[in-house]
Amino acid sequence: MTPPQAANAGGEEAGIVTLDDVQAAAGRISGLVRRTPVLAAAPARQPLPAEAVWLKLESLQVTGSFKARGASNRLRTLDPAAAARGLTTASGGNHGLAIAYAAWTAETRAVIFLPESTPPAKAEQLRTWGAEVRIVGQVWDDANAAALAFAEADGLTYVHPFAEPSVIAGQGTVALEFLEQVPDLDLLLVAIGGGGLISGVATAAKGLNPAVKIVGVEPLGAPTLAESLAAGQLATLPGIDTLAGTLAPRRSAGINLEIVDRLVEEIVLVSDDQMREAAVWLWRECGVAAELSGAAALAALMSGCLPEAEAARVGVVVCGAGTDGMGS
Repeated sequence: MTPPQAANAGGEEAGIVTLDDVQAAAGRISGLVRRTPVLAAAPARQPLPAEAVWLKLESLQVTGSFKARGASNRLRTLDPAAAARGLTTASGGNHGLAIAYAAWTAETRAVIFLPESTPPAKAEQLRTWGAEVRIVGQVWDDANAAALAFAEADGLTYVHPFAEPSVIAGQGTVALEFLEQVPDLDLLLVAIGGGGLISGVATAAKGLNPAVKIVGVEPLGAPTLAESLAAGQLATLPGIDTLAGTLAPRRSAGINLEIVDRLVEEIVLVSDDQMREAAVWLWRECGVAAELSGAAALAALMSGCLPEAEAARVGVVVCGAGTDGMGS
């Protein structure tokens, strides 16, 4: 028999995410995540091509990315018995850290599955938040299959990184804060991996201000949702060619594609070099340490591929911390 909360453990869950869901998530996770600051990009030695630019620094979020929001909300939507059994997933990156953190705050169990290729330092970082780490298989797919089987057998809740509605709602709290901090944005730039962040941000931002334009940003080497939109259905990339690993799933999910298709006006693609240039800009001009993925949204603005930004008030989500701009 399928244990509670394990149904649809692969994450392809049906459901509609609304502004009310995002606002409810904000209440649940209050005090568990940081209200991250917004930094005006000007003045700068190298100005950006826009009327004004504000940076939402999710790189300063607990565990170093926005992911703590969705993971914390998912845990707090579970019934007490399910929450007591704990959470599981497969990820040695930002999602895994967020799950470990959420479980730590609730004093419950987190079991994170990693492939053998994972650097030992990542496993140790997960353990510092109290997670149990299990090494299974050669690649992420092997570890993920093990996590799904473990959820089925032991009754832990498997948490999908981007296709779970309560995770999407938690990520949307980024936009609630941003539009409260800077209410009159014209354009909002958001990086896309699987689509959880942009799905939540677009839902909240459009709910608060239907006139704001949402632009998604993907790597040239991993245009997962751009290809899906072009095909009119979910597409699976034949391969990945980017160093921005947290923006590089080969396939998104139906819930994310539907939200992006409905609420996001445009997706633009940026190269690894452009992301690195943006990360360098963040470090040199603002003292902000970002990974390639965290700098992707800014890279789209700096690339000049958004001429409408020149006369616009632009919001940029800096979604993850890292050192990609600090060595240049």
